[in-house]
Amino acid sequence: MRIVLLTAALVLLFPSHFRAAQLSDATGECLDCHGNIASGMVAAWRHSRHAKTSPQEAMKKTKLERRISASTVPKALAQNNVGCAECHTLNPEKHSDTFEHNGYQVHIVVTPEDCVTCHPVERKNYGKNLMSHAYGNLVNNTLYQDLVRTINGVQVFDAGQMELQNPSPETNADSCLSCHGTRIGVKGFETRETVIGEEMEFPVLSGWPNVGVGRINPDGSKGSCTSCHTSHRFSIEMARKPHTCSQCHKGPDVPIYKIYQVSKHGNIYASIGHKWNFEEVPWTVGKDFTAPTCAACHVSLVVTEEGDVVAERTHQMNNRLPWRIFGLIYSHAHPRSPDTSVIRNRAGLPLPTDLGGDPASNYLIDNQEQQTRRKTLQQVCLSCHTSQWVDGHWARFENTIKTTNEMTASTTKLILKAWEEEAAKGLAANDSIFNEAIEKKWAEQWLFFANSTRMSSAMLGTDYAVFDNGRWYMAKNIQEIYDWLKMMLAVGGEISPVAKPNKQ
Repeated sequence: MRIVLLTAALVLLFPSHFRAAQLSDATGECLDCHGNIASGMVAAWRHSRHAKTSPQEAMKKTKLERRISASTVPKALAQNNVGCAECHTLNPEKHSDTFEHNGYQVHIVVTPEDCVTCHPVERKNYGKNLMSHAYGNLVNNTLYQDLVRTINGVQVFDAGQMELQNPSPETNADSCLSCHGTRIGVKGFETRETVIGEEMEFPVLSGWPNVGVGRINPDGSKGSCTSCHTSHRFSIEMARKPHTCSQCHKGPDVPIYKIYQVSKHGNIYASIGHKWNFEEVPWTVGKDFTAPTCAACHVSLVVTEEGDVVAERTHQMNNRLPWRIFGLIYSHAHPRSPDTSVIRNRAGLPLPTDLGGDPASNYLIDNQEQQTRRKTLQQVCLSCHTSQWVDGHWARFENTIKTTNEMTASTTKLILKAWEEEAAKGLAANDSIFNEAIEKKWAEQWLFFANSTRMSSAMLGTDYAVFDNGRWYMAKNIQEIYDWLKMMLAVGGEISPVAKPNKQ
């Protein structure tokens, strides 16, 4: 009788085409308790593909249809569906957050080194991605740390002076590191009474909770798959929809999602995207979707209705991108290494360009690689547009890169003049370059306005390139900096006047 009831329950829980998968004994034990204790996460998992199929079944798919990149999976895992134990008991010896739990060695934080068991290609791709090094690229760059300090530090006015206090770890974790990722450590272990009335010992984590893209995990790995494939459903549909990217790409420093919303592509998605098929692999342009999302351009395996590959699936994110267009003083070719903390310009600063805009070329991809990436992304564009349309769009975009860099260079010349004339402190004075009002306006020129203009040009979200943190604000900002400097130097001398506009 019990067997009949169990079979009936499984039939209801799992659709017929997934019934080959079976629940492991270990996961069954997890569900016995956590089905009531954490019903939300269990419900999410029950709706997941992991819950409904096994690695063995997944590997039977054709090359283009496969969602699993491993050629072999350990026998103990291959026949079972991917449940609690299959993820939270993998590699216990590598995890500093491993603890004994009801007879099992369990860890809290599931990492890319656990997911690599079934997804080695995706893990390898992601390791080449700037996102995977996002924590170190921020924390190990002295200039970026200075910027973080001036943003997150508490300003205290006392005795007629303004003092900047260092931000707390909690503030940094709640702001910049929320997206870049924290370093998760184990502070110790504590015993507490659980909801089932038993005392159990659990690890106490620092830097937790966090799903930042460059998170440093308790097993030493970098990144968090759940940044895009939220646990415990790990949905490809979710990762393909732009709302997921909006968590960290909304602005004003990276207003990608807002630009997408007002673009023609975003308009199509908002109008008819609910009719698209976000689950299918491979993803067929013209059939499953009719306008790009973030994933279509940067990540997904995209094919034509005839089955020809338009773009291979990747988790490197930037291997379809010739230019790096946000986050830095100037737009430039993408870095060769995902670890950008190693970059030094000619002055020894941890920047991919000089303050005048000249690139630190030894650290950046060359023109040939740029053209390869350019062509790869243009293939996605050509799925819907003619070559004349695509060529015209790219010509405008690359002109925008040129002009925004020029406007940033002019602003930087003004700030260098301010430092030279001691109207502001700066590098030579061994002072922060982000803590004075004029320096903050300089940072806004590239961090907000140039970024917004370039991204808008790339994604056809016109107003963001003009009046909403775009060209208007670049022009206004540079004039305000120039006028401020003239005022500051009024007693000590004059700087050269701005060029008169050509009336021809």
